[in-house]
Amino acid sequence: MNLRAKYNIPENAIITIAGTVGVGKSTMTTSLAKALGFNTSFENVDQNPYLDKFYADFERWSFHLQIYFLAERFKEQKRMFEQGGGFIQDRSIYEDTGIFAKMHSDKGTMTDVDYETYTSLFNAMVMTPYFPHPDVLIYLEGDLNNIVSRIQERGREMEQKTPLSYWEEMHVRYEEWINNFTSCPVLRLNIKEYDLLNDEQAVESIIERISNVINPKVTI
Repeated sequence: MNLRAKYNIPENAIITIAGTVGVGKSTMTTSLAKALGFNTSFENVDQNPYLDKFYADFERWSFHLQIYFLAERFKEQKRMFEQGGGFIQDRSIYEDTGIFAKMHSDKGTMTDVDYETYTSLFNAMVMTPYFPHPDVLIYLEGDLNNIVSRIQERGREMEQKTPLSYWEEMHVRYEEWINNFTSCPVLRLNIKEYDLLNDEQAVESIIERISNVINPKVTI
């Protein structure tokens, strides 16, 4: 049976996957898109011209990196708006401003002027008609040690060189961010509670939980 129809997921729904590095956002995106017959919107990490430079020198490249991400994500938002239909989105634009840019501002690796420029641009973007807000944001969370192990197993060179303290800070900031996030409904999933690679039934149980968020039961 069609899982989208079975669980009453709107055919034009936008479902965004959020969470720190290593929690399995890409796997979740692919699995949900396949199960629902939706399009995908992936973060284009490999083509990013600033990422290697950023990991080598946060202060020099943080503003460039965040502006690049912001531009790329807004182009994706516009593409989804123009194309229509259902989308599963790998990482949200909200994380860029609420976590990464704010972290660099707090730590002094982005100047106050640069941060003000960045946030002003973000606020202007989200007010345009090309910015469809997600029907639900799925937040993937897990134990820090488990997440770091996943990062090490993935083996990306720039991530292997990153100090553990950076991942620790990311973990804390993500938790603070999601606890105060109000831009759209949120579904929190612990990465220990499912195995999309080895359990064929896992994706359906997640879709059922998505449906419960998008179509909340009315109680009298």
